[in-house]
Amino acid sequence: MKGDRVEIVVDAGGTTRTYELEATRAGRRLDVTHGRGLVEVTEVTRGGTPTRTARFMANRVIALVEHPAEQRPAAGEVVTLRRSA
Repeated sequence: MKGDRVEIVVDAGGTTRTYELEATRAGRRLDVTHGRGLVEVTEVTRGGTPTRTARFMANRVIALVEHPAEQRPAAGEVVTLRRSA
């Protein structure tokens, strides 16, 4: 869903690099898979077609944080507009 975001921190030989991937359009989501020494983040359409893929070596990944999109607006995001009489 648009707003899905994944942050990946990778060891880059003495320093770290942070990558942020985000679903770019409505109806797309991010899928995270890992296996055989790779961590893969793929942006997928509603129909299941992959559009973008990022691959990282699993032994270099320090942290992977998934931030799912909000289903409903939070209480602080809802603004009530009133007309003055």
